[in-house]
Amino acid sequence: MESVPQFAPISSKRLWTGRIISALVALFLLFDAVAKLFKPVWVVEPTVQLGYPETKIVTIGLVLLVCTVIYLIPRTTFLGAILLTGYLGGAVATHVRAGNQWFPIFFPVIMGILIWGGYYLREGRLRTLIPLRS
Repeated sequence: MESVPQFAPISSKRLWTGRIISALVALFLLFDAVAKLFKPVWVVEPTVQLGYPETKIVTIGLVLLVCTVIYLIPRTTFLGAILLTGYLGGAVATHVRAGNQWFPIFFPVIMGILIWGGYYLREGRLRTLIPLRS
C-alpha cells in the first residue's frame, strides 16, 4: 500500500504573498508578450538593436504568451516556470552578447527568482523538494 505524502500546511500569509508575487510577475510578462504581438515602436526599436529581425518579434511574443499561460494554469505551473526560466535565460544571453550594462542582464534573473519564489511560497510540494530550513 502506498502512502500519500503529507505536506506542511501553508500559512495564509505565505500563500497570499506567493499569489501576489506570481500575479505581478505574470501581469508583467503578459504585458510584454502582448506588446510584442502589436509591435509598437518602443518594442521594435530595442529588439532590432539587440539583433533580432522585426519579423521575429511576434514569434517571440507568442512563445512568451504561451509560456506565461502555462505558468498561470495551476496544474501546469511547474512546467510553465521551467519554460519561463529558459525564455529568461535567452534574454540574459541576448543582453550579454549585446554588451549591455548590468541592469538589462540581471533583470531577467530577478524575474526568474520572482517566478520561482512566488511558486515556492504557494506550493507545498515544491517546498518538500527544496527545503530552506533543516
